[in-house]
Amino acid sequence: MIPSDAGVVALQLGRAPRGSWRVAVRCSYGAPVVIATAPLVDGRPFPTLFYLTCPHLVAAVSTIESGGGCETWRSRLAADPALADRLRDADGEYRIERAREGGGVDPTPGSGIGGERDPLGMKCLHAHAAAYLAGIADPIGESLVMGLDRECGDGRCEEG
Repeated sequence: MIPSDAGVVALQLGRAPRGSWRVAVRCSYGAPVVIATAPLVDGRPFPTLFYLTCPHLVAAVSTIESGGGCETWRSRLAADPALADRLRDADGEYRIERAREGGGVDPTPGSGIGGERDPLGMKCLHAHAAAYLAGIADPIGESLVMGLDRECGDGRCEEG
């Protein structure tokens, strides 16, 4: 039996999640994979709408990121205007969803995916994977997720 979502997310993150949040995506075991966080935490703006919580995916994306993944994507975006346009569109979609999550108000309108002011800045691949999994047409998140095993295969979050 899976423990409460709050217990699982705290286990996954190694801490309690900040502010108010909801599960946006679950794995086939029923455990949270992505949470959506309110754009205000303790009255302060919080730009990260979708947060990747699945330890399996976090570790896989961390490996890509630590291997120079952000720089690779910055280079690809600079060389491919169509890819850059797709990411800008995804960034706009992300901002709209964040405002929706905030009841129609986005307290961080100048920040997009991963808190970036420049959609092509690229500093957190986890944020892109989370956005894609949550339904944003993020081409970076899509490429990351499609290149990974999407689930751990052992239901480790059920243990809570």
